[in-house]
Amino acid sequence: MEIAELLSPRGAVAPLRAANKRQVLQELARRAAALTELSERHIYEVLAERERLGSTGIGHGVAVPHGRFSELSRPCGLFARLERAIPFEAIDDQPVDLVFVLLAPAEAGSGHLTALARISRLLRDRAMCEKLRGTDNPDALYALLTVATESHAA
Repeated sequence: MEIAELLSPRGAVAPLRAANKRQVLQELARRAAALTELSERHIYEVLAERERLGSTGIGHGVAVPHGRFSELSRPCGLFARLERAIPFEAIDDQPVDLVFVLLAPAEAGSGHLTALARISRLLRDRAMCEKLRGTDNPDALYALLTVATESHAA
């Protein structure tokens, strides 16, 4: 699964202002609700519940909050570059400034894991993360994320 299948141009956000993890999840839930037919509250509750199981901060300033939704028929993603890094209880205890949210259908099965692996692989590329950190332009973020995955697939 390619990032362009998950992320629309409206799903790239920068800079996102938030003081803590809760605010990040709330703001991204609000934006995700505008892209899906899900309620903002429901999205937030699913993402927050997943965070209670363990942080989705994968290290090096990156987090990948995610959840499954019976109401969705296809996966939906949002990417945000935070205005400033915030504590996220990441695996390496480093603050997070790059967040990719994945909302997946409940019946996604291995497709959900494939999408998470694809996102994680892309955001573990330090050069890519530096490029993402270098812009406040949502269109540029979208282009970086989607063009990068096309070139990695070739």
